[in-house]
Amino acid sequence: MAFISVFDVIGPNMIGPSSSHTAGACAIAYLAQKMKSGSLKRVEFTLYGSFAKTGHGHGTDRALLGGIMGFDTDDPRIRDSFQIAKEQGIEFSFTSDEKETEIYPNTVDIRMVSDNGREMNVRGESLGGGKIRIVRINHVEVDFTGEYNAVIIIQQDRPGVAAHITRCLGERHVNIAFMRIFRESKGEKAYTIVESDEKLPADITEQLMENPHVQDVMIIQN
Repeated sequence: MAFISVFDVIGPNMIGPSSSHTAGACAIAYLAQKMKSGSLKRVEFTLYGSFAKTGHGHGTDRALLGGIMGFDTDDPRIRDSFQIAKEQGIEFSFTSDEKETEIYPNTVDIRMVSDNGREMNVRGESLGGGKIRIVRINHVEVDFTGEYNAVIIIQQDRPGVAAHITRCLGERHVNIAFMRIFRESKGEKAYTIVESDEKLPADITEQLMENPHVQDVMIIQN
């Protein structure tokens, strides 16, 4: 018999009427903003499925915008996220795509542009009860939930990079819960996602970047 948590039934603490359309949306954006570099200048949301059909009525738009500014699911500022974003000088837009049907019902694409000109694209899915998963980063298919601390390494798909990553983490006594590699194709860009149930060293980035095939490192702490 599968174990069902009370949180799977009643959902998380949240602002808004729906654990899928409000809390889940906020959680996706909250996780996505941890991957950006620099301060957010512009963000574009593309909503699919039921997000697109009922998102405005359920506060999905406010929740997404709140999450992208770093508001957690129970932050009362979510109600005023449009105004707060304007005050912070963040440009934002929402587009509903109801033509794409071969997609999970509660899905959003988030395109973030930072003040340094760097762009990050993230696709997330709201699974119900406030649970989410990230399924695409910069057009590469991935799969992680953000429930653990994580380091995301963007690299060229070359021999020895995975060994370099595990060696760096091992030297810093990081306990690896999960490690998965996702790639566009052989020899092209790849993403290694390492999840750990403990805090990641803040300076691990410099050590990982010592490999010439590592292009970028993102640390996501819970």
